[in-house]
Order: sequence, then C-alpha cells, then structure tokens
Amino acid sequence: MAVQNNSTTTSLNIPLLTHFKMGEFDLPHRIVLAPLTRGRSYKNIPQPHAAFYYSQRATEGGLLIAEATGVSDTSQGYRDTPGIWTKEQVEAWKPIVDAVHQKGAIFFLQIWHVGRVSTYDFQPNGQAPISPTDKGITPGLDGVDWAPPRRLTKDEIHGLVNDFRVAARNAIEAGFDGVEIHGANGYLIEQFLKDQVNDRTDEYGGSLENRCRFAFEIVEAVTKEIGSKRVGIRLSPYSDFMESIDSDPDALGLYLANELNKFDLVYLHVIEPRVRGAEVLQGPEDEFPHKLLPMRKAFKNTFITAGGYNRSKGNFVISENYADLVAFGRLFLANPDLVRRYELDAPLNKYDRSTFVIPDPIVGYTDYPFLEEAN
Repeated sequence: MAVQNNSTTTSLNIPLLTHFKMGEFDLPHRIVLAPLTRGRSYKNIPQPHAAFYYSQRATEGGLLIAEATGVSDTSQGYRDTPGIWTKEQVEAWKPIVDAVHQKGAIFFLQIWHVGRVSTYDFQPNGQAPISPTDKGITPGLDGVDWAPPRRLTKDEIHGLVNDFRVAARNAIEAGFDGVEIHGANGYLIEQFLKDQVNDRTDEYGGSLENRCRFAFEIVEAVTKEIGSKRVGIRLSPYSDFMESIDSDPDALGLYLANELNKFDLVYLHVIEPRVRGAEVLQGPEDEFPHKLLPMRKAFKNTFITAGGYNRSKGNFVISENYADLVAFGRLFLANPDLVRRYELDAPLNKYDRSTFVIPDPIVGYTDYPFLEEAN
C-alpha cells in the first residue's frame, strides 16, 4: 500500500488537497481528471480544441488522464475518438501535451482497444470486430446495432500486444508523461478477463490465470518499452458494462491487484462497483465504499479510485486511507477549476449529459465557466 503523506501545510483540513508522492511524481493534491470520451477528435485525429480543454483543467503538479485513445485501426468503436497509431496522430497530440505541460500538470494517455464493442462501420473495410470470443453484444443494447465479433487467433493476440507496446512508445514520443492501459468497461482487455465473455479453451481462456494472460502480456510489453514508472492500468472487475460480467469479481480483482505488483506499475486505477455503465448508484454521503479495500491493500503502489465521487466522499476516502487519489469525471468535465472550487467549497456548475459526446468544439466542452466567470 502506498504511503500517505499529509505534510503540506495548505488545506490540512481538506484531505483531497494534501500532497502525495506518486512514484517519481510530486502531486500537490489528490484530485485526478478521469479519462473521458468526448467524441471531438475528427477522423480519429486529436484536434487543437483539445489543447484548450485539457489546459483549462490543468493545475501545477496535478494529474490528468487523457481520453481513451485507440492503439490500431481495429480499435475503434465510437465516432471521432482519437488514436495514437499513426505519425499524424502523434504529431497532433504534441501541442495538446505541450499546453498541459505549460500549466505544470502531469499528463497520462489512456490507451485502449474496444474489441467487440464496435460495428462494421468503425472497422477497416467493414470487417467484423475482433474479440476473444465470437459471442456478440445483444443487438440494440444502448441503441446500437453491434456487429458479431470474430474470434482472435493466437497470432493475432500477439499482434495486439505489440499494438499496445507501439502505442505506448508513440505516447511518449508525443510528450506524455505516461500511459494508462484501459482494462475496464467491457472493452478488449476486459473481454479476456471476464468469464461470462471469454469462452476460449486455449491458454487465453478457462482458468483465472489464463484469462488474465493477455492483460499481463500487454503490461509486460508496455513496461519494457517505456518503463514501469510511466505505466498505470484501469480496471472494473465489478462492472457489467457492455455485458462484460464475471462470476467472481472479488477473486478477479484481488488476483489482478496481487499479480500486477510484479510489474511495479506506478498506479492501479479501479472503478467502484456502484458504477453501472453511465449510471451511478449513489448511497448516503457517509457510506464507506468498502468493496475495493482488498485490492487497495494488495496493491503496493498508488491506488486511484473512481466512480460517483464528490467533494465530501472524496475527502472521506482519502482521510480513511481507502485510496491515495480520487479520479473525477463528470464534475471535472463541468468544472474546469474543480480543484479551486473544492479548496473554497464553492458551488459547482451542473453538467449537461446531452453534450458529453458531440462534435461541437466548444459547447459542452470548453464553455463551462470558471468560478470568477460564474460570479
């Protein structure tokens, strides 16, 4: 378990605003921008407006995790999500990263592959999406006509591991401080992890160890390429998003947390069980979210929790040493100065869900007011 450090003299009464040492990174506060798909990277190319969006939310020493970014041309499942597999994409990310670094912030890129969470329209030459299984998502789920996937061969699995390795290298070339491997939310890695999706009979399916093999091969390849101190991973063992379910999420989560220690990752980022896709099942303000404690205790480095947190709940879990850092999504999206507002306990802008994932480069993206503007 990472060591808590409350040595800062500013805001000692606000746990979220205390200093923390995440590997080699000195963080002046515990508030993290969660990775958020925004659908504004036209034709999978990061756009200049992203530089403004991310720099608005950047603070000196604060950690931002950029939106899920594809590792290959087969990795896409949503309109206008960014990639990191071409030279053009790498070059497009550079000014965005520079804008964040000019504010003194730390910037990680989340790298992903959607697997079966896709349609023919998003795949090269209209081919079928790829997955460890040929079982598809129920057509019509979330209003999408999901395409039946094609089961990956072992050679293709090795190729995908390499895609993640190259994506990580490209991210460092673009200037990012590190990468977060997306192993959550029903996408490709989680399709391997969960026994209600993965029906393989080879060394990538069946036992818990076999189902985790693909994830660990990616982690090993990425850490060897860019160094473990630049690599984190996000998991959601309790989620049922995109029909990605495991019969024993407690065992899955704990096994992953323990085994990931072997790679000395800089952080483990886990989504709370109360998150169900886009919905959050909110409990009482003082409810202690105990489900992730075994994973938190097992993992030796920085532990980030996410999912339905606000100021009071975030302060509570930091004060109770349930997590080292708390990632905020929708509240940070709608409040670019969230750190300042939490310092002052100021009122927050309300988010508009209808503008979360639209093409507009301003509306619902960079037009949320700062506290001074709101007043």
